[in-house]
Amino acid sequence: MPIAPKPLRSSLFIPGNRQRWLDRVPTIESDSFIFDLEDSVPEAEREEARRLVRNTIGQFGGGHTLFVRTNAPDTAHLLDDLEAVVHPGLYGILLPKTRGPEDVVVVAAILDWLEHRAGMPAGSVIINPLLETAEGIRQAYEVAKASSRVAHMGASAAPGGDAAQAIGFTWTSEGTESLYLRSKILLDARAAGVAYPMTGLWTDIQDLEGLRGFAQRARQLGYTGMKAIHPLHLPVINEVFSPSAEEVTYWQELIEAMEEAERRGTTAVTFRGAMVDTAMVKTGRDKLALARKLSK
Repeated sequence: MPIAPKPLRSSLFIPGNRQRWLDRVPTIESDSFIFDLEDSVPEAEREEARRLVRNTIGQFGGGHTLFVRTNAPDTAHLLDDLEAVVHPGLYGILLPKTRGPEDVVVVAAILDWLEHRAGMPAGSVIINPLLETAEGIRQAYEVAKASSRVAHMGASAAPGGDAAQAIGFTWTSEGTESLYLRSKILLDARAAGVAYPMTGLWTDIQDLEGLRGFAQRARQLGYTGMKAIHPLHLPVINEVFSPSAEEVTYWQELIEAMEEAERRGTTAVTFRGAMVDTAMVKTGRDKLALARKLSK
């Protein structure tokens, strides 16, 4: 059986060909890291990048949550990437430009074999399909259901990125042009059982208030985390996607009020001026369970 996915607030991209940046993993407050073998690595440096990434997984994989973004399924590089990085300590693969469920099925089968060869438990490596093509976005639910390995799937809508090119939208900081895409993929991911959907991406390094607004809107939609391209973004992202002390207190008190109501033989109660019922108890318990996981 695949391992249980982790709740991740943040995931920082690091180019796989930058040894100095890879060495900084223990010093950076990110819930997870994405070692990139795709867009940030020149063709001539890809073999060396694979070696650096594999060594870094061996060095830090025991204490950190590590992804690798491979090259796309329709390239000649994907199999070489997977063979190089499937190693104890690897948490997941980001599969770029996923076109449909068949891409996930093929990668899952390759991972089955590579895990066995590496002596890893079956299902150790999670797949996070990146939906950056119109075809992939349209089939988001089928992609998420294609393998029990799929986790953290979500939409990305960076300015000038692959999704923007594929769909043709013009990026704005408000994000209205990509709201439907982000909502559709989130709904499909949730319907398929993806526990911790992550979104992205904010590319302006200095505009932290813009980042905060984007992250808050993503959390309000239902995303549980976000990818980042710079360490300066991490404090904001981690704060936004962490339940606040006020939220924890609210849900604790609501549950206590409902439990008291049930002892009195009723299933609804006025709490802080609003009517609540037993349906909200499950929501509250889910919120508190997430808060406990994130605090570990």
